[in-house]
Amino acid sequence: MSAAPADKERSRLAAALIFDSFVSFYAEFRRLTRRAKTAFESRDPGAAVADARTRLGLYDATVYALAEELRVGYPALAEHEPLWLAVEEAYRARAGDRYDGDLAIAFLHSVMRRVYVGEWRPVDYAFGKLPRLSVPREAVFRAVDCRWPLEAGVLREVLQIGDLAVPYRDLDCDAARVAQRLNESFASDPTLELERIEMIRDCFFRNRGAYLVGRLVCRDRRVKPLVIALRNGDEGLVARAVLVTIPHVHNLFSSTQAAFHVTNPHYHEIAEFLFTIMPRRPLGLQYSTFGFHHFSKVAIMSEITHLLAESGQVLNTAPGSPGTVAMAFNAPCLPYVLKVIRDRPTGGYKWGSFPGPPAVLDKYKRVHEINRTGSMLDNTIFNNLKLERTWFDPRLLQELVAAAGNAVRLQGDAVIFKYLVVQRTLLPLNVYLQVAAPDKARRVISNLGYCIKNNAAANLFNRDFDIRNYGVTRYLKVYLYDFDAVEALTDMKVRTNTDRVEGEEGPPAWYFEEGFVFLPEEIEPGLRLDDRELRRAFRAEHGDLLTVRYWEDMQTAHRTGQVPGIRTYPENCYLEGESLVEAADE
Repeated sequence: MSAAPADKERSRLAAALIFDSFVSFYAEFRRLTRRAKTAFESRDPGAAVADARTRLGLYDATVYALAEELRVGYPALAEHEPLWLAVEEAYRARAGDRYDGDLAIAFLHSVMRRVYVGEWRPVDYAFGKLPRLSVPREAVFRAVDCRWPLEAGVLREVLQIGDLAVPYRDLDCDAARVAQRLNESFASDPTLELERIEMIRDCFFRNRGAYLVGRLVCRDRRVKPLVIALRNGDEGLVARAVLVTIPHVHNLFSSTQAAFHVTNPHYHEIAEFLFTIMPRRPLGLQYSTFGFHHFSKVAIMSEITHLLAESGQVLNTAPGSPGTVAMAFNAPCLPYVLKVIRDRPTGGYKWGSFPGPPAVLDKYKRVHEINRTGSMLDNTIFNNLKLERTWFDPRLLQELVAAAGNAVRLQGDAVIFKYLVVQRTLLPLNVYLQVAAPDKARRVISNLGYCIKNNAAANLFNRDFDIRNYGVTRYLKVYLYDFDAVEALTDMKVRTNTDRVEGEEGPPAWYFEEGFVFLPEEIEPGLRLDDRELRRAFRAEHGDLLTVRYWEDMQTAHRTGQVPGIRTYPENCYLEGESLVEAADE
């Protein structure tokens, strides 16, 4: 590029370089996806986790290296924005007739944003006009005609849709068990006239688990989810559980979990299929559930801007207690909360010297890059983003500019965000407990304990157990959504004061240790639960969290390379005899 005689030739060469880099990236992305199948078949969860981590970081690693190459070989691109028009024109000519052409355009825009890193220069989060190639439905899913009651032969066909190299321990037995569970699950509704079962071709893989994903289609066009969890045991494949309710499937595919690896390449059709069985999750987030995060970013921002423009509503401070570090805002029409980091924390900050917005933002990025184990919200982080000024309440806008100048700047009729964190909307746990019925409050507090345990399984420790940092879904699941106080669990020093004699003078020995010291007995008061009965319920069910042994055992598991298992669906989803076989689902 640097040796080319004119900008026209340099732009052509830049477009070719970016496009070839995209092709290489996507080929590697697909290779890592296919390796998840091999890891499941060979019962190697360590390889599955390592490949998932590599795949998640692959996009940024490719884009960052490419942007640096462009800055060196064609420095005028960073200085003269119109030059990008010629690059994009040549690039679109290459991408337009491909199924993954929209991914290629998203890749180009990511490179542009990275070339402009450090500058307040927004780049569009959109694809523009691009034809979408049609795909035969037979390439996406397989349809099996059937009626109630289901027969084992139909489920035998369904169970083999994953095309796994490992045989079933007893295929006929599993087919009969799944058929029986489905017949029992829907026997009470005579209006459900089953017409067919449709199953996505190939499996969904994550950690130890593999899943067959489909739907029951009725004559009146109603759709019911059907997900079959598989286990690869000593004697072969076993159908372990069946999920047929929207809440259970939502939790399995939650953005609080690590992304699935899906070997079927038709990502648009898969996202649309998933939307039919999880209609309360925005379509943009469906893409994230199986690793297409950067396409999901475009879809999420398109949804946000469309809803704000269509509704006439404005963004304002989000419900709940104001964050000491993060500033959260949203609008009633949005299923998302938007966040930026304050330049300086408010007076309620607990952790000594403030490391600064970049350090806090790195924690949000880190949560995105790990297995969130069903306990932490994912973060979609946008860079160099422009939104309409009229979409903001004037008082909110004034506060954002004053308190978060590192992230927000006004530019005429636009608001420019150097970065913007977007999360799915949750009801803050402290707000929920103010109005919850006693039985639901106890259930939520129970789920809070499992949330903390799943955090530990991800080698993540939240130093601030205050319930204001957690949120509740409509299905009463609890998730951590504020990450300014998270650290690696293996970096924590677990100590206790329970071994001190009453009246013993002087500070304990751990007081002088450097680094992060944690006393498990401080978890319960740290929750800031006013209700004694709820504190008692937490202690009764999750008393192990208040012990040194629990935390040291979890640290040892991580340090010795073990992959702690997690539970991803309730016990009533297991087929008979399976819940006792193995404690963890993944």
